Amino acid sequence: MASSNFIDYVKINCRSGAGGAGSVHFRREKHVPKGGPDGGDGGRGGHIILKGNAQLWTLLHLKYRKHIKAENGTAGEGGRRSGAQGQDVILEVPLGTIARNPDTSEQLAEITEDGQEIILFPGGRGGLGNDHFKNSTQQAPYYAQPGEPGLEEWVVLELKLLADVGLVGFPNAGKSTLLSVVSAARPEIADYPFTTLVPNLGVVAYRDYKSFVMADIPGIIEGASQGKGLGLRFLRHIERNSVLLFVIPANSPDIRQEYNTLLNELREYNPELMDKDRLLAISKIDLVEQDELTRIKETLPKKLPVTFISAVTQQGLDELKDSIWQRLTATPELTD
Repeated sequence: MASSNFIDYVKINCRSGAGGAGSVHFRREKHVPKGGPDGGDGGRGGHIILKGNAQLWTLLHLKYRKHIKAENGTAGEGGRRSGAQGQDVILEVPLGTIARNPDTSEQLAEITEDGQEIILFPGGRGGLGNDHFKNSTQQAPYYAQPGEPGLEEWVVLELKLLADVGLVGFPNAGKSTLLSVVSAARPEIADYPFTTLVPNLGVVAYRDYKSFVMADIPGIIEGASQGKGLGLRFLRHIERNSVLLFVIPANSPDIRQEYNTLLNELREYNPELMDKDRLLAISKIDLVEQDELTRIKETLPKKLPVTFISAVTQQGLDELKDSIWQRLTATPELTD
């Protein structure tokens, strides 16, 4: 099933490489009396590195790699020859991936750009050879540094989709249909609730070759912030969105109440979501009469931008895109 291929949470054990030991060695060469110490340094252990890859959109490739181990550095040798560095392990992850400590939830790293590299766990430093410890009073040191051990930790990789607009609504509100009409995305659409089981992304074309990214998450139900339904698991994907687009069908019994319920679930999950720009799209207007639409307008919040749309007849879609683009490009007001 396609839905099983979307993995946005993995827990893996990472171990960076240990550094190689420094060498205790003395120069032994014909016709060179008192050659002195010439032990080389140990090589650095391999790093565990996170790297952003814009071609990835899921953590599926890491789901079954529970243990990630970097190579150890090798020991130094005589003749001031340094040991080889351990090979780094590069974990390619989709943009929007966050690494966290599973015990404290502390954020360790965040990948937001293609090609961005962050050393998650550095390899151990290689030890210094005895060549570094010679001096006028200690001309033949018989000791060298051991290599530093690597780091071994469990880490949680959590994906938060990067999108400009996040669709918020109850199951069967028409979010997936809207995404399929305004973009090239092809989410599963059916006439029953919870058709969408995983988030979907789509690039929406706008005027003059402009575009923006829209994300559709599974429908939210009342109590999602307490773990009911699928909403809690995927609500984190709208934390990065610049604009939240609430989608409520025109044939709902109480549109104002549904909007307040959705708003409350977002507030309970993360109060910071209340600071984001909000738009309201009344979908499926082809199913109700014009008189009913007039009555609906009178019951909606006055300060909330509202657009009436129909994904089937494509009515109001251009106005919706204009409204979204206006919010995305608006300059924040500066206050003294």
